[in-house]
Amino acid sequence: MGSDLVLELATGKVDGYVALPEASEPRPGVLVFHEIFGLNEDIRRIADRVASLGYVAIAPNLMAGGLRCVMAAMRDLRRGRGPLIDAAEATVAWAKRRPEVDPDRIGVIGFCMGGGVAFLLGVSGSVKVVAPNYGEPPLDRLAESCPVVASYGARDRMFAKYADRVEEALAAAGIPHDVKRYPEAGHSFMNDAEGHRLAKALIGRPLMAVGYVPEAAEDAWRRIEAFFSEHL
Repeated sequence: MGSDLVLELATGKVDGYVALPEASEPRPGVLVFHEIFGLNEDIRRIADRVASLGYVAIAPNLMAGGLRCVMAAMRDLRRGRGPLIDAAEATVAWAKRRPEVDPDRIGVIGFCMGGGVAFLLGVSGSVKVVAPNYGEPPLDRLAESCPVVASYGARDRMFAKYADRVEEALAAAGIPHDVKRYPEAGHSFMNDAEGHRLAKALIGRPLMAVGYVPEAAEDAWRRIEAFFSEHL
């Protein structure tokens, strides 16, 4: 359904993957932002799934520089600015220029690091809806956000704490939202990346209880599909 290509962003060229729905008219675009492991087959499968829902799915590779790149990305996420965020915003602009995409209807789905990127794009005013999955939110800016459908694993000791805070902040601001914490899941419960299972296990257990949980993942996808259908 999709293909690899080079995205010529305002910030420079990056590798990416684009999956198109079966449609002749411009469709809403959905950006898919990966975990710290970069663009892999898991993210390509997710992009294909997003396209099967009728969206133009665009997955840029914003993590191609090893450990130093990971550290820089984490710094940018905490500050809410920097090369990672610039590249994410440039990807939004690139998507809006695509002839297949309706530029007024852009959404974002992100995982872990990509979930943090999704939150930041959600408060930027450049997209219509975001789905951050186990991402760190900019709590002091959530009152500026577009609609949010967020998912966390309750066994993830690093990120699960954000679920209630996100829920409270969005509710207080009157922003449409759907935030859910899955008791049987930990971190990365929606990502099934074969090549990174050992790395995830070494990094994440027992603190983050990293691992794919099909039942929780499918429920999260049902919620995302319904929420995007309503808001995008």
